[in-house]
Amino acid sequence: MLHDLFNPSVQHALDLVGIFVFAISGALLAVRKNFDVFGMAVLAEVTALGGGLFRDLVIGAVPPAAFTDLGYFLMPLVATALVFFLHPEVERTQTAVNVFDAAGLGLFCVTGTTKAYDYGLGLTSSAVLGMATGVGGGVLRDILAVEAPSLLRWDRDLYAVPAIVGATIVVLSIRFDVLNAYTSGIAVLTAFVLRLLAMRYHWRAPRAWNRRSSTRETEKATAQ
Repeated sequence: MLHDLFNPSVQHALDLVGIFVFAISGALLAVRKNFDVFGMAVLAEVTALGGGLFRDLVIGAVPPAAFTDLGYFLMPLVATALVFFLHPEVERTQTAVNVFDAAGLGLFCVTGTTKAYDYGLGLTSSAVLGMATGVGGGVLRDILAVEAPSLLRWDRDLYAVPAIVGATIVVLSIRFDVLNAYTSGIAVLTAFVLRLLAMRYHWRAPRAWNRRSSTRETEKATAQ
């Protein structure tokens, strides 16, 4: 089904673009953490390929695409080299990087959902795994960098929600037998636009109702 939606060469090019921008975000975090070049490369690889690797292992698509396509492995190294030599300039283009990252999120949640369904998962499981494809690399990146994953932090703009919305559009299209390049494009665009709006207007998920503790109180308790 996946190969019926997009020309393979177009699909491959889109994958590489998504991998590249995800890798940029991983390498930039490594710079902020004062990691050496090896640490930068590790975070770049994990951020770019972690979600797809997790998906492929879950659905039994082995060896995973990350290990069978040399381009998938080399693209994060290209991103690492770019950040290593030009990280001040890359930092100044962070807005553009965020836009491409949002596009990669939209693309990966859709292709991840479709691939999971191709391998026999149900609609709900496919949507969940599609979301994991889009956000999984970022979670692994933050864990390796000894940070609370951005996905779980209330003070970060919505990230998983756009991915699950995009994945849901895909499974609904499958359910009603209307999945094609156009509906897939709508799913990608919806996730992309939602992520951009979340960044623009700082949309965040609600916290527990009638919370008694504040962030400051929590920090004091942790310090004690």
